[in-house]
Amino acid sequence: MKSGIFVNSEINKLQKVIVHSPDEGIDRISPKRATELLFDDIVHLPTMRKEHQVFQKVLEKFLGEKNVLETQRLIKEALDADEKIKGELLELIKDFEELPKSSYALLCNMDHSSLAEVLISGYYKSDDHILFDPIPNFIFTRDIALTIQDHVVITKASKSVRHRENLLTRFILHAHPDFSYLAKENKLINLNTVDEFPPSKKGEPISIEGGDLMLLNEDYLLIGSSERTTDHALQTLKKVLFEKGLTKNIVEVDVPKERSFMHIDTLFTQINQHHFVGFKPIVKDGLGSYVTVYRKSGSMVEYPSVMEFMHDEISPQIEFIWTGNGESPYQEREQWTDGCNLLTLRPGIALTYDRNPVTEIAFKNAGYQILHANDFLAKNVDPDLLHNTIITLPSSELSRARGGPHCMSCPVLRNKS
Repeated sequence: MKSGIFVNSEINKLQKVIVHSPDEGIDRISPKRATELLFDDIVHLPTMRKEHQVFQKVLEKFLGEKNVLETQRLIKEALDADEKIKGELLELIKDFEELPKSSYALLCNMDHSSLAEVLISGYYKSDDHILFDPIPNFIFTRDIALTIQDHVVITKASKSVRHRENLLTRFILHAHPDFSYLAKENKLINLNTVDEFPPSKKGEPISIEGGDLMLLNEDYLLIGSSERTTDHALQTLKKVLFEKGLTKNIVEVDVPKERSFMHIDTLFTQINQHHFVGFKPIVKDGLGSYVTVYRKSGSMVEYPSVMEFMHDEISPQIEFIWTGNGESPYQEREQWTDGCNLLTLRPGIALTYDRNPVTEIAFKNAGYQILHANDFLAKNVDPDLLHNTIITLPSSELSRARGGPHCMSCPVLRNKS
């Protein structure tokens, strides 16, 4: 048995994380197809890559290079490790992408480095051959899975254009040597297994993405009821998690069905023991964000807002730092540019984008210093010496993809509470 997977908090010291570097498929998105591929804009890939490299370098300074797991490398290592599951993956991709025999044979005969790249980007450089569409949202690795205690939930996206992301995630978790033990020990909860997670009797599908799953502590898992998450998926997952004893409370948070509020982590994230960053109109004022707590005992409690839930159930000491300092139009502007979507590396140290100046004022008023990632790296700052620090990342292109540092990270190991 391995013990490399464990998360029971949003803020405990991060030790290992999965990320995805922007790939060449993003450079093939046209204005005509952007909406279909769930991308809001046409980005400049070289700049986006440079910005993401800064993100990765900051993570490597805190976690160590070997603990920042890049998806293409994981896929290549998984291909090397298990020929049988590789064959199953290629069959699934052939059927889903409706590949002709010639294209399927091309995939089967590729070296594993090339194959890993093609399975992500859809483009085979050596032959100047586009085999299938890109999967630009793979950059948001938060959506692919959730580590809860020593288990992993493999999510199921609501949009078919993200299905290849899902196939690749399942492949990594079943075939990669670091993760293959999970299935053998029955610690994988795969929402794509239709016999275990069928549609409802009324035809409602299973659909839930990682951005709607927020593990506050070992007793509370929050699930956003958003445009991407069905009630049937929430109720089905709730039953399984209770049966496995992985949490004591499932908290349903209504999320307005708007593009601005795609997931729960676009509305608030935790950065310290008693500090959250949030969007005031929804978190405090309760506009469209009713909260229902389902207890393992079978009882149920309701709250009119996220803030009231937090104070009553988590801690009365919790304070919210409002994006845009809680003032319009800045709060709407800076929520849109992911001012609420922070990745916490350890209590009081979090990553955010550098384009939310009014939210930075709110951080300073709450006792945090602002440190730009470029300065952090150039000055070779010792991460262990930082306290109550928000590290800001270059984001002129990354922010146009509609997802912040929380979205771009899939934690698989944090210190235990």
